[in-house]
Amino acid sequence: MYDNYLDVNPEVAKALEEGQPVVALESTIIAHGMPYPKNVETALAVEEVIRGNGAVPATIGILGGRIKIGMTKEEIEYMAHAENVMKVSRRDFPLVISKKMDGATTVAGTMIAAHMAGIKLFVTGGIGGVHRGAGESFDISADLEELKMTDVTVVCAGAKAILDIPATLEYLETSGVPVIAYGTDEIPAFYSRSSGQKANCRLDTPEEVGALISIKEELGLKGGILVTCPIPEKDEIPAGEINGVIDEAIREADEQGVKGKDITPFLLSRVKDLTEGRSLEANIK
Repeated sequence: MYDNYLDVNPEVAKALEEGQPVVALESTIIAHGMPYPKNVETALAVEEVIRGNGAVPATIGILGGRIKIGMTKEEIEYMAHAENVMKVSRRDFPLVISKKMDGATTVAGTMIAAHMAGIKLFVTGGIGGVHRGAGESFDISADLEELKMTDVTVVCAGAKAILDIPATLEYLETSGVPVIAYGTDEIPAFYSRSSGQKANCRLDTPEEVGALISIKEELGLKGGILVTCPIPEKDEIPAGEINGVIDEAIREADEQGVKGKDITPFLLSRVKDLTEGRSLEANIK
């Protein structure tokens, strides 16, 4: 079946076969999330952090219609420069693969590919969610649907701060997705440690998180788990400051008619400009 479309890096394949820890990483941040060379530097630095903690990184993307499970440094560098790299979520896999295109996997796309390869843990910066004004636009990220369906644990710094975080948490609750706040009583908000949203589940050690993941799996409960780990205090942009910037970026997007899958990269780019690069540095941290 889908094995015919996967190229698993030998290092990753060996680790999976031997039951060693493997951590999946997305590629949208390489192709669409950060400017060059920060995108490559960050992608490789994150891989080194994972290696330094005894696990094997597996950056996931699509090159020439092949799903790469564990991109090489050369492939990451290529994707950082390539033109017409498609942003790939669930709906996009058949098109990108059949047309032998290049694709950068979103949170949802990376979850799907990780699950295909048997990788159970995926780390990213921030997930997508319910956009502000979704009551009229119905703009809700496919990341939330994937968390409802796909058995992968996602570790992140919260939902992207440009989103409607209370609505995002409500959606996840309805979908039955456990949302863990790691070492904090509040759900973090990507650039900020505080969102104003109290955590339903706080866990303070990796062992506690691991036990929850294992028990959910043993119970046969389908779907993912979201572990939100706040940005370090010294690196955050306080919520009171960043929220005004986000409001300004959203106003500009409305004026320019930016919608759909273009809205997130537009807002992140404008927030970066309006904060004179501080949001990019926070994103990296």
